[in-house]
Amino acid sequence: MPPLDEYAVSHHDLSSGIVVLKKRQRNLSLLAILSSSILIASVVGLFLQQDLVYGFFGLSTEVQQLHVPVSLDEQFTYGGNSPDYFLSLLSWFGWLILKIFASFIGAFVAISLLKKLRYFYVRFQSFVLKFVGWLIAFIVIWSGLTYWQHDLNDHQDNAYQALVYYENHIHESEIAQSLAGANVTVPVKSYLLAQTALLHQPADLATAKPYVAALVEAEQKDAKFERYGFKAEQLWVMQQQVYEKTLTPIAESVKTQVQTANQLSDIVKLFLMGLIVVSIILSVIFYLLARSIQARTARIEHRILD
Repeated sequence: MPPLDEYAVSHHDLSSGIVVLKKRQRNLSLLAILSSSILIASVVGLFLQQDLVYGFFGLSTEVQQLHVPVSLDEQFTYGGNSPDYFLSLLSWFGWLILKIFASFIGAFVAISLLKKLRYFYVRFQSFVLKFVGWLIAFIVIWSGLTYWQHDLNDHQDNAYQALVYYENHIHESEIAQSLAGANVTVPVKSYLLAQTALLHQPADLATAKPYVAALVEAEQKDAKFERYGFKAEQLWVMQQQVYEKTLTPIAESVKTQVQTANQLSDIVKLFLMGLIVVSIILSVIFYLLARSIQARTARIEHRILD
């Protein structure tokens, strides 16, 4: 009968097994982080998906950017571009995803680097202190990226906000004062001032309503209305925001786009809800497996020390 020592596991084999277990735990932890990040992005996307889908079709639930019609003389410009809601929302959403992933993963990287220093290595043995350190790193990275984002858009945003800003009365705004001294037709003035009122924070519906009404009347009576170069999508948004319905043929021409956008929005919503459920399940599974392997590794290491 062979001696029992032949069946004993060597110290080398145990050490190799621990290395393998720790590698598996790390991979499972990374998968849990990835699925959690997808979960966060999906939840954010669920709240933003309608605006993103509407923006893809050049629409919006409310006026968000100033559109200057092409009928204005080139010398009378405000530096505003045609509203591109989709690109604006996509840019904002892209920055959000970047900040979430960079802050989430960067915080773990920062903790790993700090643990190479003995001072932090000793203190990060405590889960509470490690979490506090991770949270501080997350906030620092998020704040840095947010500052960078605002710095890139600061000049353009300041010029744009100064153009449409007013406190109490729309005639205090720079755009209204410029229009007052310019040879611009009444429909064009109404188009620009209606947008200015709706861009006010909060939206100045009482001021916008007479200008939108003037646009509705002009479309019904002015045979040259289409020559002003008004954007159909912008007219639709203004009428929806003020009256909650479409009143004119040009705004009604956007109806097909709106229907398609609503259908696509419903599909995206169902997809994101399914993705959220799957992400929750996977996050929990990966986390529990990682914790189980971690506990198993700790028991083996404890027995080796004993």
